[in-house]
Amino acid sequence: MDFTAALPTFFITLREGVEAALVVGIVLACLAKANRQSLNPWAYAGVAAGLAGSVMIGIALGMGLQQLQQGLPGLQIVLKPLLNVLFGAIAIIMLSWMLLWMTRQARSLKGEIEGTVRSALDDDQTAGWSVFSLVCIAVLREGFETVLFIFTNVESSVGAVGGAIAGLLGAVLIGLALFRWGLRINLKRFFQVMGVLLLLIVGGLVISVFKNLDAALATLSQISPTADLCFAQASCVLGPLLWDASTVLPDRQFPGVVLKVLLGYRDHLYLVQLVAYLGFLAIVGGSYFRSLNPPDSSPSKTAPSQS
Repeated sequence: MDFTAALPTFFITLREGVEAALVVGIVLACLAKANRQSLNPWAYAGVAAGLAGSVMIGIALGMGLQQLQQGLPGLQIVLKPLLNVLFGAIAIIMLSWMLLWMTRQARSLKGEIEGTVRSALDDDQTAGWSVFSLVCIAVLREGFETVLFIFTNVESSVGAVGGAIAGLLGAVLIGLALFRWGLRINLKRFFQVMGVLLLLIVGGLVISVFKNLDAALATLSQISPTADLCFAQASCVLGPLLWDASTVLPDRQFPGVVLKVLLGYRDHLYLVQLVAYLGFLAIVGGSYFRSLNPPDSSPSKTAPSQS
């Protein structure tokens, strides 16, 4: 198994899995507080259904890609980079949105889940299904993001799946440590560190998306010379080459390959890639760090009037 391919999915699945574990732990704590442990199997069934749904989505995407490539064998050389562009763009949007949304909702997440569980327990006939759906949606949402990330790099899917499984096991252990063994973990610091890692990993996706787009346009131009989509010889849409560090720190060998999967490093970097990478960090990263320290919304005290 390619461990470098496993690293990004490990960290992403670990972070998303801990979020899902928190939801499950809060639900189980609410049921215990209300003396309704008889509904615990519904919560466990929701976890199983969410995981099964994520696997089914992965299988469906894999089968769909295989049939598409078999149905269009002549376009396989250009289809692969185009699919990487599509899945990469979707993964960037989804992971960025969830990072910002979860950071902003973290302070009220526990209260909202507890309120939902309390409302569900008011109706004995639908309480089980309500608990099931709450847990299932939480797990399925995190699993769907991991599946999308895996499909941004199809050739490394075996290593990526291994990383996802390891991250899932790590999330389960953290969940047990919090809610079963009573260990204290600084979750705020954990999510801050994982959030920064996620930003850098997704930033690397931004660079890869532009590289795959350039490769797809170059291939299309070779297939159909009359439709020349390239604006320069060195690259189609990436602009001038800024640096070439392939002889000093290649991104296919250690330690460059680790820097590539975790920090977005490339031994060849073009102008458009650098601008897109910095723009992503400025926009999404700036929003993320601002959400960590939101402005105090409490009304300020009125200054005493001077006589």
